[in-house]
Amino acid sequence: MNVLLTGGLGFIGSHTAVSLMEQGHKVIIVDNLSNSDKKTLKKINKITGCNVTFYKKDVCDRKALRNIFKKNNVDVVIHFAGFKAVGESVQKPLMYYKNNLDSTFSLLDVMKEYGVKNLVFSSSATVYGKAEKLPITEDASIGAQNPYGRTKLFIEEILKDVYNADKSMNITILRYFNPVGAHESGLIGENPKGTPNNLMPYIMRVASGRLEILSVFGGDYNTVDGTGVRDYIHIMDLAEGHVSAIEHMDNSGLKIYNLGTGKGYSVLQMVDAYNKVCGGKVKYKIVERREGDVDACYASADKARDELGWSAKRSLLDMCESAYKFEQNNKQKFK
Repeated sequence: MNVLLTGGLGFIGSHTAVSLMEQGHKVIIVDNLSNSDKKTLKKINKITGCNVTFYKKDVCDRKALRNIFKKNNVDVVIHFAGFKAVGESVQKPLMYYKNNLDSTFSLLDVMKEYGVKNLVFSSSATVYGKAEKLPITEDASIGAQNPYGRTKLFIEEILKDVYNADKSMNITILRYFNPVGAHESGLIGENPKGTPNNLMPYIMRVASGRLEILSVFGGDYNTVDGTGVRDYIHIMDLAEGHVSAIEHMDNSGLKIYNLGTGKGYSVLQMVDAYNKVCGGKVKYKIVERREGDVDACYASADKARDELGWSAKRSLLDMCESAYKFEQNNKQKFK
């Protein structure tokens, strides 16, 4: 299939591009590079031995998007593009609502114009808010606790309405948890611009000396060690989940799946695991809780296993080892 990835040079998009190409699919990427690096394109090409079609465009730009659809026979779209930092969304809610919703409206309009019926939406476990019970299943109550999560929730509701208006659409919503790690080559991984908002790249930068200390938001949660617990999933497991999703889309209607491991790890357990891999000691301090965070959040991925034939295979140690390899391979550049 010809698969269009919005935000395809980002952390999740780039690894998904590799997985798709390894399975013989053609990938077209549109990305405005607001939180990604064009050099990632060459790395994807090197890993796969293929050339990705790339457009440096903003998905909010309908005219640019129309030209991309006109030039490419798109079979399915995977919609990654969007701002994604919980803390930043609390500080800049209007920026998040405008960008994340406008990009989706633009994409849906152009898909309709060109008769593209297949869409995978990159959603998030943040739509569940504070879980009533764990592990979280797809039928759990939803109610996001922060603006970022609410943008995902609003888009999910919009997609449900779009499907109800046109039952010929095939829409798969993937709610995933906390992707970490890197491709086994060490060529691509998570390297956000500026100060990282996610845990693993922050740990990596403290371990390498690029940042002084890790601030752990909250040490009094109702968890094993008082720090927040999340379902960390290897990025390549997550990428393979997207391949499974598009390969099970024929007349599938609207489906929702969790992509996670079914297990939770605390912040300090993640720190300890990375210390074992890198042979160092990551400095950290406990600070006040971050607004919008919850105690624990991890998935039941049984539905994805039963209907998509997908399950996470890689361990916490695999996550840390691949992240460390990416750090080491890019050490000179980071300096």
